[in-house]
Amino acid sequence: MASEDDIAQIRGWFTGRLPEGWFTGAPEIVRDREEIAVLGTLPDPPGDVDEAERAALVDGLIGRFREETRERRIEIAKEAERRFRQKVSWGVTCGGETVMFTTLSVPVMTRLRQAERQVLDTLVAAGVARSRSDALAWCVRLVGKNTDTWLADLRDALRHVDRVRAAGPDANSRRMD
Repeated sequence: MASEDDIAQIRGWFTGRLPEGWFTGAPEIVRDREEIAVLGTLPDPPGDVDEAERAALVDGLIGRFREETRERRIEIAKEAERRFRQKVSWGVTCGGETVMFTTLSVPVMTRLRQAERQVLDTLVAAGVARSRSDALAWCVRLVGKNTDTWLADLRDALRHVDRVRAAGPDANSRRMD
């Protein structure tokens, strides 16, 4: 994990380096061991259009930004890669939609027991994923998408365990001979 000072330095560099008018504010910077992701916010489309037109408008705005800024983004990324010694990826948010243009796909190795491998094999057999690797990536995306809900459920369960423990006998006051 990058420190807050590292992120602030990188955010400041990109904010100072990016042309004015690209984004509505400073870009969001996400950094891990392999890559720096620069995520900017584009102006929202007008709110007085129907949902189908709005979705097409957002898609068009994102596509236009991507095409019109490509060469400049590449120049800035090369400079940043030399300076920070990491690859740079780009993305934008517009109208509640986030699209990453370029990102790294990094292999991650893990050891899985049979029950865990069977989960992946089930996803492959069901056509959800093409391979165990794809199935594992799918699982990680699913957990990432549902992290907040899952953690809230986990915290609720832990509170329930604490209540049950408190209602039970005090384990420290009884001696078992």
